[in-house]
Amino acid sequence: MKIISIVGARPQFIKLAPLSKELRKYHTEIIIHTGQHFDKEMSESFFVELGISDPNYNLDINSGLHGEQTGRMLIEIENVVIKEKPDLIVVFGDTNSTLAGTLVGSKLNIPSVHIEAGLRSFNKTMPEEINRIVADHTSDYLFAPTLTAMKNLELENLLSSSFFTGDIMVDSHKSAVERSKDSKIIDEHSLTNGGYYLLTLHRPYNVDNSKNLADLLKELGELNKRIIFPIHPRTKNIIEKHNLIIPENITLIKPVGYLDFVALQSSCHKILTDSGGIQKEAYILKKPCITLRSETEWVETVQMGWNLLLNPNTEKNIARKIESFIPNDHYELIFGQNVSQKMVEIINGIFN
Repeated sequence: MKIISIVGARPQFIKLAPLSKELRKYHTEIIIHTGQHFDKEMSESFFVELGISDPNYNLDINSGLHGEQTGRMLIEIENVVIKEKPDLIVVFGDTNSTLAGTLVGSKLNIPSVHIEAGLRSFNKTMPEEINRIVADHTSDYLFAPTLTAMKNLELENLLSSSFFTGDIMVDSHKSAVERSKDSKIIDEHSLTNGGYYLLTLHRPYNVDNSKNLADLLKELGELNKRIIFPIHPRTKNIIEKHNLIIPENITLIKPVGYLDFVALQSSCHKILTDSGGIQKEAYILKKPCITLRSETEWVETVQMGWNLLLNPNTEKNIARKIESFIPNDHYELIFGQNVSQKMVEIINGIFN
């Protein structure tokens, strides 16, 4: 078969790597990179580090409001799909690239697979929530990473097209952890194992309001360890625009490649984030995670006692709660094993 894989953002590159390797054993794969993440450290370096073939198409769509960006992606992806005439479209996650890919497939009557289907934060103020819901309802085959995701799909009458595969990040991380041992980033920043927190922030409700961001940074400044903060371009712009004060214990560093980031995750004491994917990565690495949000798509990580939800806009004494959070001793492989192989076996079974 000819299969088109559509990606546009860091988490999607990471998920594509093991699946692409497995798909190419049996099929012809065409990669479309929408260009949603255009910073070199957040895009190009990931393809190199993860051993992904260069995209066949780079649409360079990386600006504009959500509607404009999605509309431009629809036009350009449709043009490529009409030209290539694929048998299947594969999309990942919950970005505008995901939404555009599934909509093009449904309009052109080309089957599509949504990897990481069934996740719900139940917060419709998040653009990602709208994207993932629409993607699930316009895709033909839904690959769910968890049993909770399967339950969500059942409640939305999508069970007949759903498959419980486990999470492909398990495969990605297994490879990356080994390869990250050659990273120099720990030495570059004079870090010690367990001697720092790792922070990421980019959600609009945490960073777009400068007062909220300033208050959160002030709270984090009360932590008793150094904080390494690879700063997202969105967050950096807000900090610079409003001249926000960075506490002494927070070290801002530029966005890092995937293997460097995995090295930082592997050696940190705890992970502080508002990212969905990083919560999952933390669990896979058995790292305590504090999610700076009021909800999560990865409810299992909270239920297992490895992820603590803290809403920065309502919680008090955030620093104390972060420091006192200790995961319980119970740990299960909730995200599966050998996931990319299982996914390709399902695809082969459907189309053979």
